[in-house]
Amino acid sequence: MSTQLKGPVATEIEDRLRAALSPEHLAVIDDSEKHRGHAGHDGSGESHFTVEIVSADFTGKNRVARQRLVNTALADLLREKVHALAIKARAPGE
Repeated sequence: MSTQLKGPVATEIEDRLRAALSPEHLAVIDDSEKHRGHAGHDGSGESHFTVEIVSADFTGKNRVARQRLVNTALADLLREKVHALAIKARAPGE
């Protein structure tokens, strides 16, 4: 089994989403290196992320409502530390 090391921002994203949405599945992927030289990438890393999350909290909610739940849990991180966040949010069984 391999373990991917996470930086402090990725770890904070994971901790907050686990606390707020009790996901069945959660992957926080640091995409920062793919954006080297683009806006928001200052070379320090941990600026661009993809979140893949499956939570019962998303049941019956549309894509926008699901993204709002994620954005609310991460609000200050999105203002202060994260330049871009791609969200793949699903309810169990989807």
